[in-house]
Amino acid sequence: MAGERVKIAASKRERLGSAESRRLRRQGLIPGILYGRSTPVPIAVAERDLRHALTTRAGTHAVLDVAVDGGSSHSAILKEFQLSKVRGKLTHVDLQEVRLDQPIQSSVAVHLIGEPAGVKEGGVLSQVTNDVRVEALPLEMPEHLDMDVSEMRIGDSLRLDSLNVPDGVTLLDPEDTVLASVTLPTREEPEAAAEGEEPAEGEAPAGEPAAEAAGGEDTPEG
Repeated sequence: MAGERVKIAASKRERLGSAESRRLRRQGLIPGILYGRSTPVPIAVAERDLRHALTTRAGTHAVLDVAVDGGSSHSAILKEFQLSKVRGKLTHVDLQEVRLDQPIQSSVAVHLIGEPAGVKEGGVLSQVTNDVRVEALPLEMPEHLDMDVSEMRIGDSLRLDSLNVPDGVTLLDPEDTVLASVTLPTREEPEAAAEGEEPAEGEAPAGEPAAEAAGGEDTPEG
């Protein structure tokens, strides 16, 4: 279970825009927005503090107690985040204020545990669904859900109704959602040309030499 609360100090951003965001990042701060029950508040959070908060046992489902400019704390969760394409660093975060006594909905990763018996027999395990939608109180939101696949044999599939979830967590996706399957490995057979089949464009018929490109035909531009 999650059950993690991490204190985060934030400052209100007075100036907005791309140039200001770049300036904040050079100072080790991450620009973001705190969405609450009233007007959204532009904030800046220390990158080190934010990374620490999101790498606790609860991961990205941790409840953040955000204090803006030393004021009262706001319980919030990570709503969205952006990473730089080159270095993978945090560049922007959206935080959503929540009430700890009201359930929220979120996507939770599904981890497959064990080696299926069908794989030992030569089959291939495929994870069809990587995450599922669940509903739970903010402090009861699981970081991930585990599914034991060790008993799966070739031809078996596990659906959402086979997934065990902790008390207080409700699955929101359809029960027949396939999570994992074990199938025989596919073998690609070379395609034999059918008898009498016309050669593809640009190929010479069997037994005839291909014509040399003499440059007499117009070449499409671009």
